Amino acid sequence: MEKHEKAVAVALWLGGGSEKEELSFAELYSLAATAGVQVLAGFTQNRSEIDNRYYIGPGKAEEIGDYVRESEIDTVIFDRELSPSQVKNLERIIPAKIIDRSELIMDIFAQRASSREGQLQVELAQLHYQLPKLMGRGRDLSRLAGGIGTRGPGETKLEVDRRRIRQRIHVLEQELKKLEKHRALLRKRRDRRRIFQVALVGYTNSGKSTLLNQLTKAEAYTADILFATLDPLSRRLETEHNTIVFTDTVGFISGLPHHLIAAFKGTLEVVVNADLLVHVVDLSHPDMAMQIEEVNKVLRELGCLEKDQIIAANKIDMLPDLTSQELAGKFRDLPYVPVSALTGLNTDKLLAAVEAHTEPWEIIRVLLPLEIFRNLSSANLGSLLPLEFTNDDRVRVEAELPARIAATLRQYETEK
Repeated sequence: MEKHEKAVAVALWLGGGSEKEELSFAELYSLAATAGVQVLAGFTQNRSEIDNRYYIGPGKAEEIGDYVRESEIDTVIFDRELSPSQVKNLERIIPAKIIDRSELIMDIFAQRASSREGQLQVELAQLHYQLPKLMGRGRDLSRLAGGIGTRGPGETKLEVDRRRIRQRIHVLEQELKKLEKHRALLRKRRDRRRIFQVALVGYTNSGKSTLLNQLTKAEAYTADILFATLDPLSRRLETEHNTIVFTDTVGFISGLPHHLIAAFKGTLEVVVNADLLVHVVDLSHPDMAMQIEEVNKVLRELGCLEKDQIIAANKIDMLPDLTSQELAGKFRDLPYVPVSALTGLNTDKLLAAVEAHTEPWEIIRVLLPLEIFRNLSSANLGSLLPLEFTNDDRVRVEAELPARIAATLRQYETEK
């Protein structure tokens, strides 16, 4: 990608410019900045439906075309996916490269991929995505030869025809299968040693890599940009009771292209095969609920949404006035630990919660002093079901806890 490539951003708002739409458009600016592109202007349009020919209205397309000519814009970036015919029609009006959010994300992935496997996965995703857009359009190879949204296949000078692209896809798939077999062999060796596997998942820029550094005292690359981490990074931690391997994974994002998820399924096997997921959530983000749902969508597609999961409620240091009741309301029944990956606040509690999952669990019925019940509840080390509050400040509880924790409560055990 050329430095200082000039672009404009375009969004069609079907919800009248809702907060969610505005946040998505702001995220598009962040994506462009991560890709090394300077966005000089943004165009939005409120409509009741998508225009089948141009996505936006033809009048708005003409307006953008005039601005592109006057300002010598290189690229126009749309916030949602465009059909091949829409791209073709827009290019007739707007004298610039037309790309959508999916192509922008794949371009960033192409920049960030440092391992051989990551590079192969990105190229495979790009070819799958571009194939229907290139077929029958006569799109000139020079339009693919460089710049935003074209990194990867364009740089290898692939001829844009169905047969050769499909041949290249086949080669990439075979190479990735070999790498997957090698990774499966390594996983079997770990399984034989019974090493507990923890995968850090979360929305991009939620603080996963910083948290990995805090938990393991390693030095994973961190930066305040989207997709700073692409290739999985694993770090081993020896605790008093266990050996735990933490793996940082690629961050998810709204509108993550399906082809990217499919291409990265090999890499994302670390999530599928993990014993425990630590879902890192940015408490300070204005649409945290959307980010959680986007991560859950990908986990659902991978078939591991039902895995054991702990929420690492990150950036608590940025919300000093947040009460414990407000925090609990954000995550309902999911176990969570408020942390600051930046300062290390409560990372010891998060590690204790992770360790609790490595041990055998027991179900016991106990009559606990209220203070002990509250301390156990705040520690989030297991499941506590209060059955009865007594008049002498005690609570009858059915608890599912790690055996080590349950053993300390035997003195309070009751048959009732």
